[in-house]
Amino acid sequence: MALLMILITCFMAILAPSQPCQTPDDFVAVTSPGHIMIGGLFAIHEKMLSSEDQPRRPQIQKCVGFEVSVFLQTLAMIHSIEMINNSTLLSGVKLGYEIYDTCTEVTAAMAATLRFLSKFNCSRETVEFQCDYSNYMPRVKAVIGAGYSEITMAVSRMLNLQLIPQVSYESTAEILSDKIRFPSFLRTVPSDFYQTKAMAQLIQKSGWNWIGIITTDDDYGRLALDTFAIQAAANNVCIAFKEVFPAFLSDNTIEVRINQTLEKIIAEAQLLNVLKNVIFTDGGNSFHFDAHGDLNIGYDVVLWKEINGHMTIAKMAEYDLQNDVFIIPNQEAKNEFKNLKQTLSKCSKECSPGEMKKTTRSQHICCYECVSCPENHYSNQTDMDHCVLCNNETHWAPVRSAMCLEKEVEYLNWNDSLALLLVALSLLGIIFVLAIGIIFTRNLNTPVVKSSGGLVVCYVILLCHFLNFASTGFFIGEPQDFTCKTRQTLFGVSFTLCISCILMKSLKILLAFSFDPNLQNFLKFLYKPIPIIFTCTGIQVIICTLWLIFAAPTVEENVSLPRVIILECEEGSTLAFGTMLGYIAILAFICFIFAFKGRKLPENYNEAKFITFGMLIYFIAWITFIPVYATTSGKYLPAVEIIVILISNYGILCCTFFPKCYVILCKQETNTKSAFLELIYSYSSHSAGNLAMSHASLDSTSSNITTTHPSPCGNSAAWQKSKDLQAQPFAQTCRDNGTKVSKTFPRKRISSI
Repeated sequence: MALLMILITCFMAILAPSQPCQTPDDFVAVTSPGHIMIGGLFAIHEKMLSSEDQPRRPQIQKCVGFEVSVFLQTLAMIHSIEMINNSTLLSGVKLGYEIYDTCTEVTAAMAATLRFLSKFNCSRETVEFQCDYSNYMPRVKAVIGAGYSEITMAVSRMLNLQLIPQVSYESTAEILSDKIRFPSFLRTVPSDFYQTKAMAQLIQKSGWNWIGIITTDDDYGRLALDTFAIQAAANNVCIAFKEVFPAFLSDNTIEVRINQTLEKIIAEAQLLNVLKNVIFTDGGNSFHFDAHGDLNIGYDVVLWKEINGHMTIAKMAEYDLQNDVFIIPNQEAKNEFKNLKQTLSKCSKECSPGEMKKTTRSQHICCYECVSCPENHYSNQTDMDHCVLCNNETHWAPVRSAMCLEKEVEYLNWNDSLALLLVALSLLGIIFVLAIGIIFTRNLNTPVVKSSGGLVVCYVILLCHFLNFASTGFFIGEPQDFTCKTRQTLFGVSFTLCISCILMKSLKILLAFSFDPNLQNFLKFLYKPIPIIFTCTGIQVIICTLWLIFAAPTVEENVSLPRVIILECEEGSTLAFGTMLGYIAILAFICFIFAFKGRKLPENYNEAKFITFGMLIYFIAWITFIPVYATTSGKYLPAVEIIVILISNYGILCCTFFPKCYVILCKQETNTKSAFLELIYSYSSHSAGNLAMSHASLDSTSSNITTTHPSPCGNSAAWQKSKDLQAQPFAQTCRDNGTKVSKTFPRKRISSI
C-alpha cells in the first residue's frame, strides 16, 4: 500500500496541469528499467490544451482533466508487471515498463510511439530508417494500449514497421480486425461488429424498430455507427435520427466505460506469434485470440434503470459471440426482458398475418401501411414485406389469407343436379327407343313398318339411338382413361351408323318417287345400301381408330381456374375430334339434300319431310355447340356436349319414328294396304300427268307434236322406266286428254324400303 501511495504522489507531481512544458524525460509518465521493456499508452488526462499561438510551436502541449479510472488502469499494469517480476514465472528475466500519457490525443501518442521505436541500448533516442527491420532491436518489445480506437489505429500503423505486438484493452473498431492493415494488433475486447450485432438483435427481440442513435465524433463512433446501421437494416430496425456528440465529454455520468486490464505478459522470443497463440483461463472460461486478433470474449448486457430518483445499472444477460445468442442468467432478468417488450418503439402498427407492408419512396421503411394480401397470395407472419404466391396448380388463397388452401378437385359428378337431369333425359330417350321397338315389333306386317325399311333397318337405327343415349353416361362421373377414350368413339361410330341408315332411306324414297329418267338412272346406280352403310361407317371407324392410336384422349387436371382443379378428359387431338364431328356433319348434309328433294311425297308416306326436319335440328344443335363449347370452362364442359347429343338424338328419333308411331296407334284406318295404295295411286297419277303435260308443252313449242293411239293397256315412257324397280301394277286406267294427246297409264309402284 505504501508503494501505491508513493506512485500516486509521483504521478500527481509529474502530470500536474500547471507544468508549462514537457521535456523528453518529463514526457514519460512512469518508467522502470528491465531486460524486456513493455510500453504503455493510457489517456490519463482527458484532453490537451490548445496553444494560444497561431501557428503554434511544434511542441507537446500540457494536458488537463485528470481521469482517475484510467490512472487506476495504469496502476494495474504496473502491479501486474511487478507481480511477474516477484514470481518465478520469468526466472532471471526482469520486465521493465515505459508508460506514457496520451492525453486522449493522437499527437501525444505518436510522440510516445516514436520513443518506443527508438533503437535499444542506444545513447541517442533515434529511430533508424531501414528497408528491413528483421534484425532491428527497438526500445520496447510490446505495447499495451491505447484506449481509443482512433489513437490505436495511428499507433498501430507505426508499430507495423517493426511488427511490434500491440495489445489494446479498449479499442473495439471493426477495422482493427483487418490483419492486412494491422498485422501486429491484438485486443482483449470484442470487435464492434459483434457489439453492434448484439445491439441490433437485442432491439429486435424487444420488438422495437424505430430508434435513435447517439455516437461520438471520432473513428470509433463513426465506424460503429456505420456498422450498426448495416446490422439494424438487416434486422428490419429503422434509425429515426442520428446525433453525433464531441468525442471527449467531461461528464462521466454520460459516458460509462467498462475496462479490462491485461492479465498475462509473455517472454521475448517470437513475441507476436506467441501472443497470437496464447490461451489462458479465468473462472473456468478459456480465452484466446482469433485469426483477426480479437479475443473470444462476449458482452454484458446492462440495464440502466431509475429507482426512487437514482440511476442503477443491472446486468441482464451475456452475449455469446461464438453461438450468437443471449444468455439470461435468472428469472428476474427474463422478466426484465419481458418488460422491455412492453415498451413500444415503433413508427407503425405491425401488420398481422394476411397483410403486408406498403411503403412509398418518401417514407422510411419502418413507416408503412398494412394492406391485405391479394387473392392467391398469403402472409403467415407479422410485418411481412411481401405476400407469398401460392402454388397455383394445387393451392389458392382468398384475400387477406394467412395460409394457402388446397384446391378442390371437381368434375361433373353423378350427384350434381344438372347431371341428374341429363341422366333422366338419357333414360327417357332409352325408354322411347325400347317403346318404339316394341310397337314396331307388334306391328311388323303393317304398311307403316314396311315402308320404314322393315324391322331389321328399324332395329339398327333404334340400336344406334340407344347407344347414343347410353354414351352420355361416359361424360358423367370421375374421368378415367377408359371413359375418356370410349365416350367420343362410341358416340361417333353409333351416330355415323344411324345417319348412314337414314341416308339410304332418303335415297330409296327419292328413287321410288322420282319421275325424272336421268335422276332415276343416277339414283339406281348410286343405290347400294349395304356397301354404302358399311363404307360410311367404316370411314368413321378408321378415323376413331387413328385417333385412339396416335392422340388418344387422356385424363387431365385443369388448373387454370383460381380455386378448383377440374378433372377432365383432354381430347388429345382437336383435329381428330373436329374430323370426327365434321364427317358426321357431311353425311347429315347429304342426307338432308336427299330428304329435301322428296319432301312433297304423300302425307302418310312422307318420311323424307320428317328426315329433313331431323337433320335441321341436328345442324342447329351442333352449330350452336361450337361457340358454346369453345367458350365454356369448368366441370360443366362435358354437360354442353351431352346436351347437344341429346338434342340431335331426340330430334332425329322423334322426326323418324314418332309420326309412324302416331299413325300406328292413333290412325289405324290409314295403316292399311288399301289406304296406302290409294294414296300412292293418286300421287303417281298426278305426277305422271304432270310429266306428260310437261312433254306436250315442250313438243308444241317445237311445232312437232307427237300423237299416239290410245290403248287400254298403253304404257307411258315414264312408267316403262319404272319397270326396273320390279313392281307389280296397282291398277290400270286410261285417261283421254281429248286432242291427240298421248294417254298414259300408270303402273303399280310400291316401296319395300
